[in-house]
Amino acid sequence: MGRGPSIENRKNAEDARRGKVFTKLIREITIAARNGADPAGNARLRVAMDKALSANMSKDTIERAIKRGSGADGADDMQEMRYEGYGPSGVALIIDTMTDNPVRTVADVRHALSKHGGNLGTTGSVAFQFKELGEIVLDTKASGGEDKVLELALDAGADDVVGEADASVVLCAPENFEAVKKALVAAGLTPISADIVMRPDNRVAVSGDVEETLGKLLDWLEELDDVQDVYHNAAFSD
Repeated sequence: MGRGPSIENRKNAEDARRGKVFTKLIREITIAARNGADPAGNARLRVAMDKALSANMSKDTIERAIKRGSGADGADDMQEMRYEGYGPSGVALIIDTMTDNPVRTVADVRHALSKHGGNLGTTGSVAFQFKELGEIVLDTKASGGEDKVLELALDAGADDVVGEADASVVLCAPENFEAVKKALVAAGLTPISADIVMRPDNRVAVSGDVEETLGKLLDWLEELDDVQDVYHNAAFSD
């Protein structure tokens, strides 16, 4: 009879996953801090800091990332690169990266796509199918039901609330994100996640082999060190 992974191996795997998450959050803070080290006047930095605090990152680590990005603690040579492309069955993909070596990054992204029946597109080839939106995900039941979430969100300046499984997804313009989130939290609601994302206008249903291959591709891309976020327009069967 085979044995499962040891406690030590499980801990090592969890530490590695947590380290990768922290690395991406630190990069986001560093890049955001280039537009100002004061979160009061830098909305992107506020969002990045909130995500880091939610992941239990220490304030000292956050402060170091801000100093590095603002130039107060040495030079930072990270660049933001966005790639657009297609996965299996023409699923549209937007892949946001932060890298100190764009040649390496584009090669890694292209390899991942080609291994899973996809290909890299040109700038603008799929972006028109997405909108930049503030997205706040709430547990519908824990938040008092759909009607309560809808009323609070619209009063706070949100544009729409979409039901997805057991969640209510509050959508708003990026410039209203902070105000909407603050109002929901002040009303006693706790977001599952809150971020500014690229959300597709429409989703394409996938199933069977296409769904399996796409899942593997998304996992591969997420594991790449330089990849920050991956957005797609697929609707999985489950």
